[in-house]
Amino acid sequence: MTQLSALQQRQAALDTARDLLDQAITRARDALIADQHPEGYWLYEFEADCTIPSEYILMMHHMDEVDEILQARLANYIRARQQADGSWPLYTGGRGDISCSVKAYYALKLAGDSPDAPHMRKARDFILSQGGAAKANVFTRIMLAMFRQIPWRGVPFIPVEIMLFPKWFPFHLDKVSYWSRTVMVPLFILCSLKVEARNPKNVHIRELFVTPPEQEKGYFSHVKTPIGKFILVLERIGLRLEPFIPFRIRQRALEKALAWSLERANGEDGLGGIFPAMVNLYEAMDAMGIPPEDPRRQTAKKALQKLLIHRDHESYCQPCLSPVWDTGLAIQALQEVAEGEDHEPTREAIDKALDWLVGKQLRDEPGDWRVRRPHLEGGGWAFQFNNAYYPDVDDTAVVAHALLKSDRPHHREAAWRAARWIAGMQSKNGGYGAFDPDNTYYYLNHIPFADHGALLDPPEADVSARCVMLLAELADEVPYFAQVRDKCLAFLWNEQEDDGSWFGRWGTNYIYGTWSVLMGIEECGIPKDDPRIRKAVAWLKSVQRQDGGWGESNDSYEDRNDPAIRGRFHTSMACHTAWALLALMAAGETDTEAVRRGIEFLLRNQQENGLWRDEYFNAPGFPRVFYLKYYGYDRFFPLWALARYRNETAGRC
Repeated sequence: MTQLSALQQRQAALDTARDLLDQAITRARDALIADQHPEGYWLYEFEADCTIPSEYILMMHHMDEVDEILQARLANYIRARQQADGSWPLYTGGRGDISCSVKAYYALKLAGDSPDAPHMRKARDFILSQGGAAKANVFTRIMLAMFRQIPWRGVPFIPVEIMLFPKWFPFHLDKVSYWSRTVMVPLFILCSLKVEARNPKNVHIRELFVTPPEQEKGYFSHVKTPIGKFILVLERIGLRLEPFIPFRIRQRALEKALAWSLERANGEDGLGGIFPAMVNLYEAMDAMGIPPEDPRRQTAKKALQKLLIHRDHESYCQPCLSPVWDTGLAIQALQEVAEGEDHEPTREAIDKALDWLVGKQLRDEPGDWRVRRPHLEGGGWAFQFNNAYYPDVDDTAVVAHALLKSDRPHHREAAWRAARWIAGMQSKNGGYGAFDPDNTYYYLNHIPFADHGALLDPPEADVSARCVMLLAELADEVPYFAQVRDKCLAFLWNEQEDDGSWFGRWGTNYIYGTWSVLMGIEECGIPKDDPRIRKAVAWLKSVQRQDGGWGESNDSYEDRNDPAIRGRFHTSMACHTAWALLALMAAGETDTEAVRRGIEFLLRNQQENGLWRDEYFNAPGFPRVFYLKYYGYDRFFPLWALARYRNETAGRC
């Protein structure tokens, strides 16, 4: 009788646990479906640091198109994110960044803040303690040159004649990443014309310089390597020879740069779909004489305005929009939910989203990727609503994998087109970059312009893992896909860190990278007891926090070669916990204590609205330079993890 009672109590406990899990999944599922746009997509906020809203204010003063109400709201946002030491960080809780702080200070001063106000004094003290505004990065110094705060000799020499270089030349647009091309080409125009911002109130920031800017000699003190110093010498010689460039050659280069940019202007979605390129083009159009009433210029302005987010008394500007990425991942979460239940609204949401994505597939569109792969059929997806020249390999792999799970012919047809395109985008080393194959001209990272270290788009483990995950689904049917998959798998094994983790280029960081790879490897049928998989599992368990969750700071990007840096984990986050759980379950760890504790963390931290809320940023734009917060990550990833756990433990809890 006692034994029966104990069994009954255990069963009751299991039933209660199952009910709690089901309830959590139902609430999160319904909340996610409620976020779906009537057209079928998901789109969440996409936040960066205070650099972007500061640049929006600077742009308005550059053009003398100041919207006082918007400026006040942007200024509220910037002030609210200043840290106790007076600085502005690149991500929540990060250390102060001098370049972001210079732009934030200047934007607030343009918005009317007195330099004697306490928050401005604190900001100024921080900037001066870091060496002053002369030590800011290249993009900040170019802005300062246009606002006549530093001489043009304080910025790299990037003549527009670069547009005329042959493809074999050591520096050519085809040799840098898509984001670098779209940002640089209109910037060539601005720098070659030495454009002066209108700055109608004539606001200066001379108080931010340790040495008067016209006397400063250390603008390029960041150039340390022998090759960098050699290139700097050549660049300085080129600067002195600039006056001798024939007028007709400069005019030809200016017109080519403008035509290149306008051809890729991308309507109301903007050049490259990214704010820095869009604002550079908007200012370059003005510099090249395109008047305000011109429809092209009006459209460019609308593209910038579409990036604005308004909350209560503040506003900020997003770096871009992420509908395809958000939609692809939301579908993956709902597809996992649908595996374990019969719920018509879920199926309808999935089908509607897949139909929307099929309509967004880029087929036979123009694209810079065709320069290197002219034989490829169209078939990719952009990250944004529209960006025909620049389909995203990562997004394409995620979307195509979701489409393959559908039994509808037009969904699967779109997935097959994408798989063919992805197979052709593979780099020689077997890996995948986000937009370009073989974008590995590493010497270019030594040029003075490239102090951000993000000029290139080399193959990375997280993107490659998504491609493996897709190609593995089709490898049994197509020998070519099997060959491509195997080469990519070899790349992934080679990229594994000594401690068992993988670097995450597009998500923070080693937890994200390890999740990406273990999910991809699972599709390849590698035995779960493979020593390399066990090593990754051991690493994930070693960084689980006491509360059962996982979390990782963007501090982990500071030095990729320092193994100790991968221990910089702070408070647990829902998205990191979900990534770790999905990775462990992909490695066969569903019934372990680590997974149980992680699931309990998610259940314990679910909000009344059925969702989760992470305070911290969760992705890099560019490691050590630019970071992001995807607001969808704490919505669909925890749901995905809970649903998979329910599916794998059905009948046991």
